[in-house]
Amino acid sequence: MEKTKKIRRALVSVFHKDGLDEILNVLHREGVELLSTGGTQTFIEGLGLPCRKVEDVTGYPSILGGRVKTLHPKVFGGILGRRSLTEDQQEMTKYEIPEIDLVIVDLYPFEETVASGAGEQDIIEKIDIGGISLIRAGAKNFQDVVIVPSKAEYGRLLEILKEQGAETTLAQRRWFAAQAFGVSSHYDTAIHGWFENNS
Repeated sequence: MEKTKKIRRALVSVFHKDGLDEILNVLHREGVELLSTGGTQTFIEGLGLPCRKVEDVTGYPSILGGRVKTLHPKVFGGILGRRSLTEDQQEMTKYEIPEIDLVIVDLYPFEETVASGAGEQDIIEKIDIGGISLIRAGAKNFQDVVIVPSKAEYGRLLEILKEQGAETTLAQRRWFAAQAFGVSSHYDTAIHGWFENNS
């Protein structure tokens, strides 16, 4: 099997939390540090697992009514930093950016909100910014990072964790990246369609 990469730190920030329990428990048993925000952090701690607040990493709380939580260089630097590039590693050390090896995220339910007949403002608030950015960042840096872009991929992640521990191959990370861009493409297409139909 090709050389694997160890998952040491995971950022978990999801709208749908069902099906996450077993993954979190396995990650904890494997010694993976968990980072999270808001309701997901509360959920993780409710399982009796330690969880570090993203705001303790960034130095900023969730602001603007929750519109800005993870959008910060210490989060995105931790995901996008190239582990094999000395310059990136030096900058990450200089700015105290922790490496993030696994990102588990999903997106606000935009299509479901539209289908429910919600008003325009409610629909607009379901346009995810942080989540889609995390998905793209994790997928772009698949050489080093595992991106789990929706609960549809939870089963595959759990399977890998059980078989290999907290380690993944490049082929597995590339597979997750492909799913991630599929998720982001579908999501943006839905948003584009809504704007086209309501202009």
